[in-house]
Amino acid sequence: MAAEDGAMSPTRMLAEGHLRVATGGGAPADGGIAVRHLPHHHAAKKGVGGKIEQDNLGVADPLPSQEFSKLVNGNNKVPGTLDDYRKLVVPVIEEYFSTGDVSLVASELKSLGSDQFHNYFVKKLISMAMDRHDKEKEMASILLSALYADLLGSSKMSEGFMMLLESAEDLSVDIPDAVDVLAVFIARAVVDEILPPVFLARARALLPESSKGIEVLLVAEKSYLSAPHHAELVERKWGGSTYFSVEEAKKRIQDILREYVESGDANEAFRCIRELGLPFFHHEVVKRALILGMENLSSQPLILKLLKESAAGCLITSNQVSKGFARVAESVDDLSLDIPSAKTLFDKLLSAAISEGWLDASFTKSAASDEDMVTASGEKVKRFKVESGHIIQEYFLSDDIPELIRSLQELSAPEYNAIFLKKLITLAMDRKNREKEMASVLLSSLRLELFSTDDIMKGFIMLLQSAEDTALDIVDAPSELALFLARAVIDEVLIPLNLDDISIKLRPNSCGSQTVQMASALLAARHSGERILRCWGGGTGWAVEDAKDKISKLLEEYKTGGDLGEACQCIRDLGMPFFNHEVVKKALVMAMEKQNEASILALLQECFSEGLITINQMTNGFGRVKEGLDDLILDIPNAQEKFGAYVELATGRGWLLPSFASLP
Repeated sequence: MAAEDGAMSPTRMLAEGHLRVATGGGAPADGGIAVRHLPHHHAAKKGVGGKIEQDNLGVADPLPSQEFSKLVNGNNKVPGTLDDYRKLVVPVIEEYFSTGDVSLVASELKSLGSDQFHNYFVKKLISMAMDRHDKEKEMASILLSALYADLLGSSKMSEGFMMLLESAEDLSVDIPDAVDVLAVFIARAVVDEILPPVFLARARALLPESSKGIEVLLVAEKSYLSAPHHAELVERKWGGSTYFSVEEAKKRIQDILREYVESGDANEAFRCIRELGLPFFHHEVVKRALILGMENLSSQPLILKLLKESAAGCLITSNQVSKGFARVAESVDDLSLDIPSAKTLFDKLLSAAISEGWLDASFTKSAASDEDMVTASGEKVKRFKVESGHIIQEYFLSDDIPELIRSLQELSAPEYNAIFLKKLITLAMDRKNREKEMASVLLSSLRLELFSTDDIMKGFIMLLQSAEDTALDIVDAPSELALFLARAVIDEVLIPLNLDDISIKLRPNSCGSQTVQMASALLAARHSGERILRCWGGGTGWAVEDAKDKISKLLEEYKTGGDLGEACQCIRDLGMPFFNHEVVKKALVMAMEKQNEASILALLQECFSEGLITINQMTNGFGRVKEGLDDLILDIPNAQEKFGAYVELATGRGWLLPSFASLP
């Protein structure tokens, strides 16, 4: 497979404790717990007489290869190639499926010292589990969650899953239900928070439309992640060990901390934390300990002592400590409702942790919350708000998206994209339907060209957090904002799952939270797509397939002798500037098929010169054709040669971004 052989692929473009897993059924033998949204802990199996079986489970364990044995003993070199790594890592996975020993896998992967190949480990683990029983599938998910962050980085995790999506066709040959099984693995990774929800949208943009990978993503999103109570559904798909809910796990942690504050027995607290068997959930211990210290000032010395010694003894990793502090930093404003001096108290605990050396000093640079960014009083933020307001006002007058994008790029402040979105929608809500429609169309274009999903979500969170204040000036602000949110989902700026992520950031029963519920209700209604697209009297009213059909027809008409200016006007009338990459893609394919390169390239030149098709859309269109060349060659034998000539022409005329050359 191409991805395994190290060839450049969409995968590259994506780069957003001790544990033993039971290898048999039954409840945990030692009271271990597993948690929804978290990786699960299984206890070791018990043998005859209640003795815990560890290294000898009564079956012949597959032994590592000789090469691996030498490596573990320090008598071999670190694998220098993917082939070497592949030979060494397969026995590790086989042995894990037999023993369930997570700590051994972690130790052996560290011994390999080949971090650059960890994406292949993710792929190989899952592909091997897919062809086995549910037990191994569950074990694979547990292992990925246990190794995440400390050993498997976020980028390598995403790359590994992307490699699986790219090879979905090959997997389907040997595994008939590969699409559904891989969809469950992806949904489980999202639920376990080792893949960000935005992974689905990014992967979809990088895969060919008719590929099995796209089918996998659709099944993951619609059948699993969008289902009611999807977390429980996904976690129990393979008979997982969800013996305790998140709330019950949190209660156990709270009880441990309260008992510690009362007794002052740190060793007992360490023992209880260790027995939880949830090293990946230790950030919750840190978070609850800090909050307890803020609520009960007399307990602060004990709390700081517990956390310091836990970090020093590696009971709680530095990564988990940072996560715990970050979670408190995010919720400090809400905590202030119950603890008026929460901000001051938290800053004091933060300073103590940094000064004592068990929290990295760089934390203070990354701990600023979204609201900190909004309320920042720096001159740059103030100037950005004023200038972005002028840009938006001008856009409402001119309806010139390319000009707005150029102006926004000139501001050189991508870190304030969320502020721009908030400003755009706030100004549009106080205007007529025309401006509201223009704002939604602009948002779709910005999502493809400048803004990330994270930018979009942050902007909407800011809007929803201030919904009560906005309603003082705009009476129907909640309903208008719900329409903007629903329209963003219909336009594929956001995915339905993003609404859940946004809702988590809002206070329960707040105006913002109710607005999200309103948006969800709008999306759940019959024929919601068409209604929401036309809610302000605008929108194309077409589904994606209808839009593609319109594009094909206008290109066919142009090919048979249509006027250049008329063709440009038809593209403009589509009202989908964010979808113009489809025009580029279909035009290039038509040029290859119909032998009419001159007229097609003349159309693309005219569209580019007028600013009708931006350089980003042009690059995206060429990129999509490049990704599908292998399929095109089956019908057009000289497709590779023709495409090379088109790229050379486009590069010479400045149609493409410099980054195009690095695309796979």
